[in-house]
Amino acid sequence: MAALAASPFAASQAMATGVVEDIRNHGAKGNGYSVDSAAINAAIAAAARRGGGVVAVPPGRYLCFSIRLLDNITLALSPGAVIEAADPSAYGANYDHPENYMEQQFQDFGITHVHNSLIYADGASNIAVVGRGLIYGAGLDRAGPGDFWWKRDQWQSAARLGITPKELMLRNPHEAAMVGRANKTFGLMNCRSVQLQDFTILQGGHFGIIAHGCSNMRIEGVVVDTDRDGIDIDCCRDVRVSNCTVNAPKDDAIVLKSSHALGRNVVCEDIQIRGCKTSGYQMGSLLDGTYRKSDYGSPDKIGVLGRIKMGTETTGGFRNVQISDCICTNSRGILVGIVDGGVMEDVTISGITIRDPVNHPLFVHHGARMRAPKGAPIQGIRRVRFEDVQISGADPRYPCGVEGIADSPVEDVSFTGIDMQSAGGGTKEDAARDPEYRRETSLEVSYLKTLPAQGIWARHAKRLTVRDCRFSTEAPDARPAVALRHVDGALIDGVTSSMSGKQAVSQRDSSHVMVKNTGAFS
Repeated sequence: MAALAASPFAASQAMATGVVEDIRNHGAKGNGYSVDSAAINAAIAAAARRGGGVVAVPPGRYLCFSIRLLDNITLALSPGAVIEAADPSAYGANYDHPENYMEQQFQDFGITHVHNSLIYADGASNIAVVGRGLIYGAGLDRAGPGDFWWKRDQWQSAARLGITPKELMLRNPHEAAMVGRANKTFGLMNCRSVQLQDFTILQGGHFGIIAHGCSNMRIEGVVVDTDRDGIDIDCCRDVRVSNCTVNAPKDDAIVLKSSHALGRNVVCEDIQIRGCKTSGYQMGSLLDGTYRKSDYGSPDKIGVLGRIKMGTETTGGFRNVQISDCICTNSRGILVGIVDGGVMEDVTISGITIRDPVNHPLFVHHGARMRAPKGAPIQGIRRVRFEDVQISGADPRYPCGVEGIADSPVEDVSFTGIDMQSAGGGTKEDAARDPEYRRETSLEVSYLKTLPAQGIWARHAKRLTVRDCRFSTEAPDARPAVALRHVDGALIDGVTSSMSGKQAVSQRDSSHVMVKNTGAFS
């Protein structure tokens, strides 16, 4: 009853089906040392045999290996219920085995498989996990083997060797060591009508929630406090992530991807991220309310992550994405882009508050890493809008920006109503810098280093708009407000900064640039 009371969704599911299975009736102990996943799976199977229903998890601490969600099942977590991932070193490597072995794996092991999760569903419909319980990934791995594809040194296909992809991958001792272990709290593959609501994830493994090829999915009111990825939406359609709080100092908080985990290129589209809060504080300090700073430096030595991002894996691309009314604190800025040949179209990022970003607050990046099947074409990025964004505490080295590639410039990006405050202090030498150009690169743009602009940098772009923006600095800054390089078509209108007139905009190798209503602070 507590589980049903905690969730109107679970209550309606119970009323619709008339089925409520209490996991204690199937042998669950909830004592923190008995393994209860067999009992939970038995309760799920019993409800599924009767057409579906609610599986109630009463208060208690349930040590578990893999839990398998089936059609028409709602797992309802009571307040006080804890599902804890069992530690393989203490209880044996008894998680379900990885399932998705592929001839070429263009993404990391952790993205490729979902059966090696604490809770997973594969091809299920009308499923939900709801309620104010805690899911604790104490026994989950944080990492795994990397990608395996034609461009890697000494790569050979399984077909050429006359063996199966699974046999080939398990020759790798790192892959073989993953069998029986798990690295995700939630793994979802090809599911429809999914509801994840109101629970909390602590220490979620490599991924707190990762979904591939899912449709009609709602993630609402979920709290994630972890040290790798929080919520990953990959190759999905019709997804709404709303009112979630995600703390992830060592990886991305909420990220959209379009990997090759489904064995084909799939666009991630019709996505809304709304009313969320992301950060990069030390893991656990979100839940205990201390918000302690993390000392994580990351491989590029810039600092924590904890951001909202679109990219990393981008063989398919993105369409029709709205990110709105979010708060991002002590994290990296919002980064969107394509580096593996996909397309990005019709993205709107609006109503965002960004405080103390450790790198570029807003950035669009097109690259040509091309971690994709041979012959994959380079496509493009077009129609990306940033609107009504408040930025404070920005690092002066890292303004907002657009970085395309010479053979595929980024098109139709607009910055409207951006108010950014930074420490300033940029020098004449900074203003004269010619940042390194890289065509073949990952999504991260730390290689650009200090950029020659206070507010907006753009290179290899078409039809750029910067309108009604304000860039203020605490100390004098010798750089222009906007710096354009190889830009074809730009409207700079209503920009306020410490620079005035022609000094406000620097342009080289650019054409069709209109500048008006630029002014300095009075």
